[in-house]
Amino acid sequence: MSDTIEKVKCLIIGSGPAGYTAAIYAARANMNPVLYQGTQPGGQLTTTNEVENFPGYPDGITGPEMMVQLEVQAKRFGTDVRNGWVTKVDFSGDIHKVWINDEKEMHCETVIISTGASAKYLGLPSEQHYLNMGGGVSACAVCDGFFYRNQEVVIVGAGDSACEEAHYLAKMCKKVTMLVRSEQFRASKIMEERVRNTENIEILMHTETDEVLGDGQVVTGVRAKNKTTGELKEIPATGFFVAIGHKPNTDVFKDFITLDETGYIVNVPGTSKTNISGVFVAGDAADHVYRQAITAAGTGCMAALDAERYLAAKGH
Repeated sequence: MSDTIEKVKCLIIGSGPAGYTAAIYAARANMNPVLYQGTQPGGQLTTTNEVENFPGYPDGITGPEMMVQLEVQAKRFGTDVRNGWVTKVDFSGDIHKVWINDEKEMHCETVIISTGASAKYLGLPSEQHYLNMGGGVSACAVCDGFFYRNQEVVIVGAGDSACEEAHYLAKMCKKVTMLVRSEQFRASKIMEERVRNTENIEILMHTETDEVLGDGQVVTGVRAKNKTTGELKEIPATGFFVAIGHKPNTDVFKDFITLDETGYIVNVPGTSKTNISGVFVAGDAADHVYRQAITAAGTGCMAALDAERYLAAKGH
């Protein structure tokens, strides 16, 4: 086994804006980073058609194109970008051990976790079809709401973030229909009141999504089902927003890294440090508040600088 162990100064796990920004900084600091792209190379942004709110792109850019550019930039400074994902870790000793694809063992002086989070979807075939087409299904109102100005949209969810996103959409869309599965909101009272008091938000309680309707290319409406009466209702809409939460991709670390009750990594406030010395976190794996490409990139920079200082203090 020993001949397959690879020793690295800096291992970066994940390839979204956080991982690639960390790689750019780490590579420029001569830390010779190795970056594993994970199961979704490019991360959540690869499911986003247009990115218009990232500074420096006045004409906007597509999510996939932006991630390709970040990868090229990271490689330009010497980052070793690889396919593969982490299947096991052991952070119990001084050496941080990480296994790739269940077979390759790596011993790392520093580890930067930038595994992100995955938006939860309903899982309907029609929903996935239009999501993959980029034809009107989204899990981020802040990212995509702008494209639906003066149009009618549907949003699914019952928590604080669903209410926040519905309210955000209401400011630019003609009408927002909110589908809440149970007979009550999960959101705080103040957030619920805010959507109830917004005149262009219609709330359908005890209602679930039966089907996302469209012409094959773009969304044209949503068929909703009243769970009490079984009645089906077709709601015209050009956008379908799913706000039923995110799941951080952190399960593999849970035996060693402190997570909060929903699975996000707990960092030392104001830093990228975790409870394990030499292991750092960047991006949406630790951020359930902002979840933007620009904030993820910022924490990627922090993680690389924290890792560099950690190595310097150890005399490396």
